[in-house]
Amino acid sequence: MMFVSIGIGTVVAIALITVVSLLTGGKVNDNATVQNALVGKNVRAFSLSGLNGGTVRSPWSSGHPGVLIFFASWCGPCKAEMPKIAKYLATHGEGSIQVLGIDTGDQRGAGQAFVRRAGATFRVGFDPSSSIASGTFGFQGIPETVFLNAKGTVVEVYPGAIPKDQLIKGLETLRAT
Repeated sequence: MMFVSIGIGTVVAIALITVVSLLTGGKVNDNATVQNALVGKNVRAFSLSGLNGGTVRSPWSSGHPGVLIFFASWCGPCKAEMPKIAKYLATHGEGSIQVLGIDTGDQRGAGQAFVRRAGATFRVGFDPSSSIASGTFGFQGIPETVFLNAKGTVVEVYPGAIPKDQLIKGLETLRAT
């Protein structure tokens, strides 16, 4: 009887693997840039309270291509990602491309301390209710990185913690648009 149960379980597992493989085209994304439903869409310009005061606006509202980096102080992958991104951006000029961090679903003090520890010098908007991440972009989780051209059209979306080489690739794509 036990061998029958194991046999049935094996058949079900193989069937599930086959279905998932067929639905995904037999390919594993392996953290590559996702070409999702946002790519090619125009995003309405927005403004947020700056994490450290003032107001920050979406880069394309002033005609600049932009990179939006969605993060929060409580996000484990963000803790690993942000210092690397901050270090790279602090040592490389991005020309007309504007980088905007969006501290989402967080508390202001925790976000400020996180940004300070990470050494991030780019502008950061404060989105405690996740209205931009969840509402405008429809993200279910963070981190997420979005590359948009000067007209606010999404060029690329990278889910999860973005490696430096993918950040560089996304910046190069923006420069070419």
